[in-house]
Amino acid sequence: MIRRRPPLALLLPALLTVAGVLLPLIYLLIRALGAESSELREIVFRARNINLLGNTLLLTVSTLVTTTLVALPLAYLAARTDLQPRRALMLTGVLPLAIPGYVGAYAMIAASGPGGTIDALTGITWPGPTGFWGALGILTLFTFPYLFLNLHAALRTQDPALEDAARLLGRTPAQTFRDVTLPYLRPAWLSGALLIALHVLGDFSVVSLMRYPTFSAAIYQQYTAAYDRVYAAWLALGLLLVTGATLLLEARLMRGLHLARVSPGGARELRTVHLGRARPLAWAFVAALTGAALIVPLGTIGYWLRLETNPFAWASLAEALKSALGAATIAAVTTTALAFPLAYIGSRAQGRLARFTERAAYLGYATPPLAFALALVFFSLRVAPPLYQTFPLLILAYTLHFVAEAVGPIRTGLSTATPRLEEAARLLGQTSRGALTRVTLPLIRPSLLISAAFVFLSVLKELPLTLLLAPIGFETLARNVWAYTEEAQYAAAAPYALALALSGAALTLLILRRERRPAPRPTRPTKEQA
Repeated sequence: MIRRRPPLALLLPALLTVAGVLLPLIYLLIRALGAESSELREIVFRARNINLLGNTLLLTVSTLVTTTLVALPLAYLAARTDLQPRRALMLTGVLPLAIPGYVGAYAMIAASGPGGTIDALTGITWPGPTGFWGALGILTLFTFPYLFLNLHAALRTQDPALEDAARLLGRTPAQTFRDVTLPYLRPAWLSGALLIALHVLGDFSVVSLMRYPTFSAAIYQQYTAAYDRVYAAWLALGLLLVTGATLLLEARLMRGLHLARVSPGGARELRTVHLGRARPLAWAFVAALTGAALIVPLGTIGYWLRLETNPFAWASLAEALKSALGAATIAAVTTTALAFPLAYIGSRAQGRLARFTERAAYLGYATPPLAFALALVFFSLRVAPPLYQTFPLLILAYTLHFVAEAVGPIRTGLSTATPRLEEAARLLGQTSRGALTRVTLPLIRPSLLISAAFVFLSVLKELPLTLLLAPIGFETLARNVWAYTEEAQYAAAAPYALALALSGAALTLLILRRERRPAPRPTRPTKEQA
């Protein structure tokens, strides 16, 4: 049952979501163009803009290279080789995602230099991360899981007949990997690389702590320190242009990719690669990665945690944790509620309006958080000043920014809940709303929970939106980690960093566990159920 027109009850909230995403960005453009012509020329043609663009692109491209060099070998080891236990390899590839970049930066800074964790425990003064190389290292360690998950899934589902055919034609294992496996991984790599590129383009916390100037760092500096909001708006527009170019490049590279098999054939198991003498080298790689991405950050947090003896810090931690969990819970519910109409329209409806509605909502997620927050600041001050720096505006920002993140799992669930079940319910006397609430929603309940968990985790770690839009006195875990790290108060930041890392790890493991469960098998509703 594919509808040509989306139902009005779902179309209205979907259009409101799209309006909420687009209007602040449109006003950001108006604000940027509202300056005098002489001021505009001076702003647009500043030499600093070229430097910021070069730094931003260099860091983005370099991070894509380094994350590939980390994620691809680890994914291959976990998916294709006899290296055991595989659960440990999966945890190494996934758990760094639970540690926000600014927490990783805090841990690396606190571990290095005179008086750092490494110096205190070993007497060795390890040089502190800084500049381009520091930002590159930290972003690599805590964003490579985006690529690992995509590559691992692709390697596990590749048809082994492709590699077998290449070997029968005389190709060596290395040639087979280069000519057959790598091209097959291209869609998975592009999907993960897009997420990493968007993350790097929107990051300001890591680059600020590393003292590496990029567009995002300059936006935050201009808005909070220099109070030059016109220049900040132009920087945000420049960042949006870079992001848009990245999205267009990814779409162009994905165009024309058709890797599906013509005939499904019989299911065959993937051949396990025996490492042999390469096993110690593989374990050395995994151990080094685990140490850098997990042991050093968590060990550093634990070291500084025992130095925090102020009793008021723990009371403040409880208050910040309560605020963070409360905001994340509300945002998860509102975002999932708005994501369902978008996912339903995208999977069940046809036509330009349906395509526009779904794709426009993704603009909020593709927009770097700092630029999106700045747009909401300008828009709220102009249209509804009492809304500025209030809790509802913060929840609205979380919802509009992360709604696209929640659409994916719901749409996947809708793809397994065949429309014929709704059709059957209608034939048994149910209205469209009754069929939706009694048949479809129960079937996709696991997908709704996964979407809510994704948003909950993202909101818990979110920093730029919180810094610019949170009410005065509203403390969260992310905000306090950032504030104390900026002041080099590593012991004071440790409780908040640990709470963030543990919360993120618990949610990440929960999401992975639910995603491994088989989807419920759809059943035809009886007359009583319908």
